[in-house]
Amino acid sequence: MFSPLRHAAYRHLFFAQVAALLGTGMATVALGLLAHDLAGASAGQILGTALAIKMVAYIGVAPFASALAARLPRKTLLVSLDLIRAGVAASLPFVGEAWQVYALMTVLYLASAAFTPAFQAMIPDLLPDETEYTKALSLSRLAADLESVASPVLAALLLAVISYNNLFLGTAFGFVVSAAFVLTAALPRATAPTTLPFVRRLTGGLRLFALTPRLRGLLAISLSTAAGGAMVFVNTVVLVQSNFGLSQQATAWALATFGSGSMIAAVVLPRALDRLTDRLGHDPRRRPDDDGAGRRRRGGP
Repeated sequence: MFSPLRHAAYRHLFFAQVAALLGTGMATVALGLLAHDLAGASAGQILGTALAIKMVAYIGVAPFASALAARLPRKTLLVSLDLIRAGVAASLPFVGEAWQVYALMTVLYLASAAFTPAFQAMIPDLLPDETEYTKALSLSRLAADLESVASPVLAALLLAVISYNNLFLGTAFGFVVSAAFVLTAALPRATAPTTLPFVRRLTGGLRLFALTPRLRGLLAISLSTAAGGAMVFVNTVVLVQSNFGLSQQATAWALATFGSGSMIAAVVLPRALDRLTDRLGHDPRRRPDDDGAGRRRRGGP
């Protein structure tokens, strides 16, 4: 699984992703604490608005970023987006009003929405072998899952010695480190851009989901799980600090516990699906062309 890390350029990009993810995770904890500092028990309103801004930014910007990434100098783009995010994070400790949070988070989420597809578009050029490419995607997913545990734990430990505002400085440092790794990566020339019209490239993903029944089901499941994650993001700080009267560290540990649950589920689920079915009336041990009595249906291979 870790063989892609032998490729120096991908290794630099992977470490850049890890640094940025750790910074983003600490920002999530710090943002909740900032919202509680500004609004108390009404912090959920600020966090809910910030989450809505994030969703609009990703839905509105990510398709354009993905379509344009092949035509822009990737290293310059990624470094610039990291530095923009670092600047926003360094500014957050000085806000005193909710609208300032919204304005800064809009910039941060727009930059993040453009960074992710540009980053992912480089991986096939670095690792043309399909097996290595698949492993690289798995590593990126693993890094994102580990961040949901590592960042809150790191934030909880730091809150024992520093104020939550300084967590934003840690976020800024993470983005600067990410930019440094991207800057030192020896990236190949981008492959020739596709000849498909821009509008078709822009709407290709949406059309694919709309026309594929299984992907429509996957979209519905993703929306359901996102709703649960949104509840955690918006309400954790209010429940922990306003309802239970616990400390800022307790908020960070609560978020770390949520991330740990996600990691445990990710580890246990594959083995569980070997024994249990994820759909009613479906036997995971049956072949797709099996008629249920050990015989293959006509037309099977």
